[in-house]
Amino acid sequence: MTNPLDAAVAARRWADVWQRAWEALDIDAVVALYAPDATLRSQPFRELERGRDGVRDYLAGAFAEEAAVRAWCGVPVVDGDRASIEWWAALTEDGEEVTLAGTSTLRFDAAGLVIEQRDTWNLAPTRLEPPPGWGG
Repeated sequence: MTNPLDAAVAARRWADVWQRAWEALDIDAVVALYAPDATLRSQPFRELERGRDGVRDYLAGAFAEEAAVRAWCGVPVVDGDRASIEWWAALTEDGEEVTLAGTSTLRFDAAGLVIEQRDTWNLAPTRLEPPPGWGG
């Protein structure tokens, strides 16, 4: 993307769709955000997922363990074709109440689709909402 405004729009769309789709465990809605040749690394030391099929496989495994998801996404920070977005989710994972808090670093193509995503996150063994002022 050459226009940062386009990346800002793509980043906000990514955050809005991910938030709603995660709560609904809607794999198709999330996969539609990614370019056919996208890459996704869900943690620094995990294997790289490749293409929409890789994104779909990752989500199928993750969403199969999750229920009662309440998700939040912060305001994207955008620079050129890249964005960084904080996210927070309180959910039930494998029958246990947990909270995930992390950041996705994204790169978009000219169509506003994700071509690269790298995530870092932490897990707390309880269900928590974001603190005041989070995500701004």
